[in-house]
Amino acid sequence: MIRLVSLRTLLLCALTLCAAPCVGAAQNATPITPDDTREENLHAYVELLRSDIRSQKIAIITEIMQFTEDEDTMFWPVYREYEIELAKLNDQRIALIKEYVANFGTLTDSVADRLARGALDLEGQRRALEVEYYDRFKSALSPKTAVRVLQVGDQIVLLLDLQIAASLPLVQ
Repeated sequence: MIRLVSLRTLLLCALTLCAAPCVGAAQNATPITPDDTREENLHAYVELLRSDIRSQKIAIITEIMQFTEDEDTMFWPVYREYEIELAKLNDQRIALIKEYVANFGTLTDSVADRLARGALDLEGQRRALEVEYYDRFKSALSPKTAVRVLQVGDQIVLLLDLQIAASLPLVQ
């Protein structure tokens, strides 16, 4: 129960830290145009998918997992490889978000369809990557520990996805 509360607290803190750049923009006294807002949101999405969140993910995983020294030695090299592969998918996701933002005002059915299929394809690739790395984590750790790694990772990804989805305007 204590670990569950710790996980919720850490994830809430991470989400709060990720949201900070968006909140600061709302307090700016200069009038903001729709183009400025889109550009600022795009920058926030890029930051969410890249910089601080990696170090926050590592801190959250370290705190929740509480690996033994042997588990720590086995886990982190595999996890670093996973993060490299995930970063490639996130780069593609950022490109889709940029295209969505660029086309939002004049979105055609064909562009909307291409973007939706691209997003669905990336989600499938992300899941396939998780399957591949679950097997690798399971080889390095016990299956129960590997499942816990997936659970923690999924909760972090869900929070990020929720924040990004809530910030993107719905197609009109």
